[in-house]
Amino acid sequence: MKEVIAIIRPKMVAKTKAALEAIGINSITAIPVLGRGKQRGIMGEVDIEYRPQIGEQAPSRGMKYIPKRQISVVVQDQEVDTVVQAIIQVNKTGQFGDGKIFECPVDEALRVRTGETGAKAIL
Repeated sequence: MKEVIAIIRPKMVAKTKAALEAIGINSITAIPVLGRGKQRGIMGEVDIEYRPQIGEQAPSRGMKYIPKRQISVVVQDQEVDTVVQAIIQVNKTGQFGDGKIFECPVDEALRVRTGETGAKAIL
């Protein structure tokens, strides 16, 4: 099993969720996160009020942290490539801020309600 973790733009969550559902992935976790990479801040990506001076500074200094969404999906090893491609297809614009995807090994999974483990716990 693997965990696929994607950091994406907040406005892309619904499209990403729909793309994952289309390939049979219905169980996801999505949480708001803050971070910063090369993007350094695109004011159109932020759903908050900000002082005009911040927008003027963004091209040179950037924002301290940028709101993003982290989506996490645990899948069987053979599903990883399909999941990653679905996420890329929806989120790739060619611009800074498209996101990052990480693949992490999962040693075990346990469904609390039934006690099922392994693949049965994530299906």
